[in-house]
Amino acid sequence: MATHRVVLSYKEYEALPADGRRYEIHEGELSVTPAPSPQHQMISRNLFRILDAHVKAKGIGEVLYAPLDVILSDTSIVQPDIVYLDRTRLGAISHRGVEGPPTLAVEIISPSTTLIDRSTKHQLYARHAVPFFWLVDPEARMVEAFVLGSEGYTLAIRASGPDPVSPPPFSDLALVPASLWP
Repeated sequence: MATHRVVLSYKEYEALPADGRRYEIHEGELSVTPAPSPQHQMISRNLFRILDAHVKAKGIGEVLYAPLDVILSDTSIVQPDIVYLDRTRLGAISHRGVEGPPTLAVEIISPSTTLIDRSTKHQLYARHAVPFFWLVDPEARMVEAFVLGSEGYTLAIRASGPDPVSPPPFSDLALVPASLWP
């Protein structure tokens, strides 16, 4: 007996309930995770404030936060914790969300999303040409910044503690990783 894989698209995604869970479609497969914890949301808020202030001050694009659909394709819809679109990608913002790859996708790791963020989304963002990808790990109190190349992502910065860093794509950000943790 052959099993048939059901491939979900944006149409099915739109019909999912608004019940507090986080729904995504990864290459046609449904992924459901619980709502983020308050600690996760505080980290997201802290990072958003830093990035948004920097991007606004420089006039270099737009920073948006979850929940927000990033429609990489009809069968890959994700909700990164934070996205940055440089000025050249602002046209990707539509009534549905962000259509196509943002300049930067940021994922804040939760216990329930570690494998998805470190493996599935890492591969998905590379396949859909998201130039920059950050993983923020609250347990390790670390920020990892990846840059997309011809062979996939390479680690550009792994940082923690009180020393400022400038993770790509921001060459002059001066992000202090320790300032993210509540």
